[in-house]
Amino acid sequence: MSAGTTERAAAPHTPVMLREVLEALAPRDGAIYVDGTFGAGGAASALLDAADCRVWGIDRDPEAVAGGGALVERYAGRLTLVEGRFGDMDRLMEEHGTAPVDGIALDLGVSSMQIDRAERGFSFRADGPLDMRMAGPESATGPSAAEVVNSLSEGELADVLYRYGEERKSRPIARAIVAARRERPFERTLELAEAVRRVIRRGPEGLDPATRTFQALRIYVNDELGELQRGLRAAERLLRRGGHLAVIAFHSLEDRVVKEFLRERSGSAARGSRHLPDTPEHSRPAATFRPLFKGARRPEASEIAANPRARSARLRAAERTAAPTWTDGMAGGSP
Repeated sequence: MSAGTTERAAAPHTPVMLREVLEALAPRDGAIYVDGTFGAGGAASALLDAADCRVWGIDRDPEAVAGGGALVERYAGRLTLVEGRFGDMDRLMEEHGTAPVDGIALDLGVSSMQIDRAERGFSFRADGPLDMRMAGPESATGPSAAEVVNSLSEGELADVLYRYGEERKSRPIARAIVAARRERPFERTLELAEAVRRVIRRGPEGLDPATRTFQALRIYVNDELGELQRGLRAAERLLRRGGHLAVIAFHSLEDRVVKEFLRERSGSAARGSRHLPDTPEHSRPAATFRPLFKGARRPEASEIAANPRARSARLRAAERTAAPTWTDGMAGGSP
């Protein structure tokens, strides 16, 4: 799945930074790869075209899995799709007798296909039921965005908007939402978008006032940051020695999770006090990842011009070492 924090019409299903992801994963014949955010299958197809390899595509959205049937037929035995969360990828692969693997790709965020379908409830530009669940409206995995908006207290709602949307006007927005729902509960996307637009005017950068509110609710409803943390730990368990991990993030919240995880697991995170005794409980576990390049890579200007969605993309990649997987309670802990 891939998209930024804003909605754009250009190049709706174009994978972002695909060339850079392939360079990071370095696909080779006979290897096994996991596309943990299958979406429309762009990354999976590119891997399969680049080498005579096997790819397992994972997506929590049953519509994405069903829509990948044509690709499964095209690649005849080399592509397998699994409905599930990438945070469970190690368990899913073990259940299918496929572990460890040689590479994992994660393209974070909501997919353009989901945004484009108004009935999924992600868009603040098109009217639809206020749902936002990535697993679909029939999912029993948690409350819809409408249930969240209509049930949280004003303070809780403001905290969600500030934490997950980095919305500086979270409190007046929350106040307006609570006042409006007293008259009528929110059920539709445009009802919520208009309520936010009455509080915030469009800024000079042209960002729709509802952007951050919709981002915050989507992340909260789908526990995206928690899923990312689980996915990174699952990748650590699933990758074989020398296997590569490539992660594309589209906003600072998720990029920060990836950055801190790789800093910690590569041994470059800040250490504790040098005055602590060198005992097992204070020692740092061996590094499980080695960064493939310094920091995060950005898309080239030509890609941004052709596909504006790429503008906020950040790619981080690392290679799995031979060190044992970290466990809870080890020095440094888990993200």
